[in-house]
Amino acid sequence: MNRHSIPIVAEQQQPAPAVDHRDQSEPFHRPEPVRPPAGAPNVLLVLLDDVGFGASSAFGGPCRMPTAERLADGGVKYTRFHTTALCSPTRAAMLTGRNHHSVGFGVIAEQATAAPGYNGTRPASAATVARVLQGNGYATGAFGKMHQTPTWEISEAGPFDRWPTREGFDRFYGFLGAESDQFSPVLYRDFTVVDPPRTPEQGYHLSEDLVDQTISWIDSVQTMDPDKPWFAYLPFGACHAPLQVPDDYLDKYRGEFDHGWDRQRELTLAKQKQLGVVPADTALAPWAPGLPHWDELDGDHQKVSARLMELYAAFLEHTDDQVGRLIDHLELSGTLDNTLVLYVVGDNGASAEGGMEGSFNYLAGLNGYTSTAAEVLERFDELGTPTSYPHYPASWAMALDTPYQWTKQAASHYGGTRNGLIAHWPKGITDTGLRHQWHHCVDITPTILAAAGIPAPQTVDGVPQQPMEGVAMNYTFAAAAAADRHTTQYFEIYGNRGIYHHGWTAVTLHRAPWLMATPGLQLPPLDEDRWELYDTTVDWSQSRDLADEHPEILEKLKARFLIEAAKHQVLPLDDRTVTRNAAPEDRPPHPLRGRKSITLYPHMNGLPEKAAPPLFNRSFTFTATLETDGKPCEGMLASVGGRFGGLALYVIDSKPVFCYNFSGGGHTFVRSGVALTADSHEVSVEFAYDGGGMGKGATATLSVDGVVVAQGRIERTTRAIFSMNEQFDIGVNRGSPVAEEFADRGRFAFTGTLHHVRVDLPAGGVGVPLAEQQRIALAVH
Repeated sequence: MNRHSIPIVAEQQQPAPAVDHRDQSEPFHRPEPVRPPAGAPNVLLVLLDDVGFGASSAFGGPCRMPTAERLADGGVKYTRFHTTALCSPTRAAMLTGRNHHSVGFGVIAEQATAAPGYNGTRPASAATVARVLQGNGYATGAFGKMHQTPTWEISEAGPFDRWPTREGFDRFYGFLGAESDQFSPVLYRDFTVVDPPRTPEQGYHLSEDLVDQTISWIDSVQTMDPDKPWFAYLPFGACHAPLQVPDDYLDKYRGEFDHGWDRQRELTLAKQKQLGVVPADTALAPWAPGLPHWDELDGDHQKVSARLMELYAAFLEHTDDQVGRLIDHLELSGTLDNTLVLYVVGDNGASAEGGMEGSFNYLAGLNGYTSTAAEVLERFDELGTPTSYPHYPASWAMALDTPYQWTKQAASHYGGTRNGLIAHWPKGITDTGLRHQWHHCVDITPTILAAAGIPAPQTVDGVPQQPMEGVAMNYTFAAAAAADRHTTQYFEIYGNRGIYHHGWTAVTLHRAPWLMATPGLQLPPLDEDRWELYDTTVDWSQSRDLADEHPEILEKLKARFLIEAAKHQVLPLDDRTVTRNAAPEDRPPHPLRGRKSITLYPHMNGLPEKAAPPLFNRSFTFTATLETDGKPCEGMLASVGGRFGGLALYVIDSKPVFCYNFSGGGHTFVRSGVALTADSHEVSVEFAYDGGGMGKGATATLSVDGVVVAQGRIERTTRAIFSMNEQFDIGVNRGSPVAEEFADRGRFAFTGTLHHVRVDLPAGGVGVPLAEQQRIALAVH
């Protein structure tokens, strides 16, 4: 069977046909389905989000992960595995076996530009591992966070080529964006928005749901075709913000982080040395300049900071427990022995995106609204529950990346790129223990294909394929002391860049991660960045800069970085974050761009914010056309965002209401005192923006059939983003509620007849030029 071209065409000789079937002496043969090579394992690829190397107990961290420890005890644990320092790029490299710039994912799709290495559009010449396995007879399913579909393609108009079920997955259940509310997610099953199976009040949590869905799918496949191997991709939303955990985990770590982040680094390093995941002579890397030490905080700041870290640890333990449920299920069903489990403990280093003080509502911080410890203390007991959207302070990220420098986004240093990896496969890995070979997430796809005995295809669906750029790790399974095979690797995110070559690393940090959305920030020219040099054969943690001692080695490595950058579409280097696609030539396609009037219908899936009509820093009007049939009615007409920032036009007790939920805190309600009647046909709200800058005020005027029924003043408006995963919904409320007064009413579907909602965007209604709006627009995930 020729497996070098997908789809595989099975050649089969058929006998000569007789004229009459009664005279057919030799039987015909039905086409046989394509099967993987004999003995090919099932594959379970688990990916955690925003988990630094020094977080998990399996790698010496303070967060208990018994399932990770169990799998490591029965498999191999990699101590020098690396990611790209950012979520979408890591996923793209991991799923294709090519470097992230090589497949258009130099950044997340929300910030795509027209440059080939940054366009957020995976080319057909880089088929995913799912498509390759699918073409070789595997069942394939993905359950969780994808973050690979261009935001402008997430609508009913598509195109759907880069949705999960068109990228090689038979089944998909999860979310497409950067993050999700864990209690009230907006979920897709294949191409369709679906409601979570339970409510938060009924005990729903996304991580538990994802494992339930994975187990159900595996059982279905194995029941119908026990000999068919499967590939399950399980990328959790955890432990990305928001740090939301079930009630029975809220107090798991009470008091365990009162000693603070500086002491935690020391404790973690001691444990890492004991476990052997770092050498005995490893030193703590330097602290990041600008971040506070624990003893510089007052009592309120320490209390809030410790509590936020407790929630993160509980979140991570809860996630690992869900992986444990799945592993238990595979073991009980007799499937685990021939299942290759790859447990990737983090898609990048720990996140410093919570800012200096952390936050109660992380989405407010993305808009530039900082919260104080005093404000968090006012709602202290809500932290971790459905009414909070928290993130810990940046200094905790340094502790969770022990013993390395820097954090997520820092593609320069190991704090941003070194993550834990565990491989478990009883039938294929018998020599258990530590593995110190240097590897990268681009090696995951070649490893899976080698384990299955499947070659990298030369063509997929008629398209010639780019060469694999990763190195299969299987040579380490039975040879703990094998020499490294991945010996050169570049890194780049937002101008933070580095190069690894035979043990040496040359790195330069261009932008501190917590300055990601700082308005007016002036960065130095890229060619003025100071490069550092480390010999990681003797300095495991990049703690001793040798740039001044070996300038000749540094210059050679800098030149090699440029060679690799040119080869993999990294050039031109781009240090922009939130302003990256503000220029006209770089703006991604938008299905509604340029339209002044859009009519939306209740039967639509809903629109992510990036594909919805633009509503920030401008005037607009919503007009809902409806019928009440003369009966009492209630329900949603139009909703954007949710509990942590948004706006909604709805009906309560037959009376129209407009609510503006300011992301920085506080709700404004504009309520009609008159109920709708059988003669009512239009409910509208005119939102008149003041202009004169970002986040300024507005006046909301509520009308019924052209007659003003209420008016209200919104003193401050959200600058750039309500949410990363809520939607613009018509006729129902998906996700979390904009206002708590309908939080207990489920989907809050309109009980009358809603025909449609027209959104009008008047000319001259933009209060701020687009380039200025995006200065504090989508933050990086």
